[in-house]
Amino acid sequence: MRYGLIGEKLSHSYSKTVHALLGDDSYELVSLRPEELAGFLRSRAFEGLNVTIPYKKAVIPFCAELSETARKTGSVNTIAVDAAGRLIGHNTDYAGFLYMAARAGIGFKGKNVLVLGSGGTGVTAVQAASDRGAARVTTVSRNGPVHYGNVHRLSDTEIVVNATPVGMYPEPAAQPLPLAGFPNLEAVIDVIYNPLRTRLLLEAEALGLRRSNGLPMLVAQAKYARDIFTAAPSPDEVIEQAVRRITADTANIILIGMPGSGKSAVGREIARLSGREFIDTDALIEAEYGNPPAEIINKSGEAYFREREAEAVAQAGKEKSRVIATGGGAVLRQENMTALRQNGFIIYLVRAAERLARRGRPLSAGPGSLETLLAERLPLYERYAGARVDNTGGIETVAQKALEVFYENIDC
Repeated sequence: MRYGLIGEKLSHSYSKTVHALLGDDSYELVSLRPEELAGFLRSRAFEGLNVTIPYKKAVIPFCAELSETARKTGSVNTIAVDAAGRLIGHNTDYAGFLYMAARAGIGFKGKNVLVLGSGGTGVTAVQAASDRGAARVTTVSRNGPVHYGNVHRLSDTEIVVNATPVGMYPEPAAQPLPLAGFPNLEAVIDVIYNPLRTRLLLEAEALGLRRSNGLPMLVAQAKYARDIFTAAPSPDEVIEQAVRRITADTANIILIGMPGSGKSAVGREIARLSGREFIDTDALIEAEYGNPPAEIINKSGEAYFREREAEAVAQAGKEKSRVIATGGGAVLRQENMTALRQNGFIIYLVRAAERLARRGRPLSAGPGSLETLLAERLPLYERYAGARVDNTGGIETVAQKALEVFYENIDC
């Protein structure tokens, strides 16, 4: 192996994809149990390594030399092998963190900064913010002097950095703390990149704050590590290219709209054109409970169905690189839209009322029912959609238009 990543659990890592986009198709992921770490490092069966949880501190005793940032942070995420076969420890997370912050227009000079988490990434964030002139940098941990029970005493906090895994896949509904107790807050950084928008970042967005997920940091630190491995630095433009590619490739394409507007048919065509998997939340419900939505509503009532729908939407929203068609009433619950927005871009598929299919749809079948539903739901479709596409013309044409809208508007 020439280059690769070592850590304990790597099944959800994006690193192989990132390094492939940076030009290394041979990059490997190596999962190691704690008792295997020493033997692997002593083997020298590599030319360079990236290091992730839980080994960023554990590898330090094996390094003959540390870079300045690795010494200051006490954390190593990159190991190079020099000409004498010695392991040299670096911390490219530091530069990656600062790149991520600058990219989002977030500066630390004179700011009161709150860093959630005391692990390797948290320590790196503390050092980086301090070096950039922060007025105060406070670490929040579960058992430290500043913890999640008293953190809102620091109400003058201006920047929050989440360096914990709270909110990360497969538990994207979690959030480390609410932001409402910080009236002076200006910016939020969350080092998590799966999902693309954590609940913390969605709250920051709702408050109109500057913000960033951790994908730019992930790509930037990988680029800076590769520069060390190859001794041939590449321009920072490759970071942006990789961030945009990964965002577009991993984000879900979500279709909302009235019952009978063609979401399933158009969604299947988008999936075919883009090579993505298609998910229909109504089909998920039917597979789980043995009956289609119409039958569930007729037998058990709409309230019962909405609970089952929320479960299906939450399940679908955790996925990535999917095309997801939702039921017409999914917009009735904000929690559904939150779950879908965490890893997706929402498109409102529009079809004229007179062209909406009614058969097999009990909520829109009666006289005046469709018009009532449309009046109730139209403001919700428009509120939650990032874009709208008219379902006029052939299915392939509409699907192609939806893909164009997605790639034009995907937020990196």
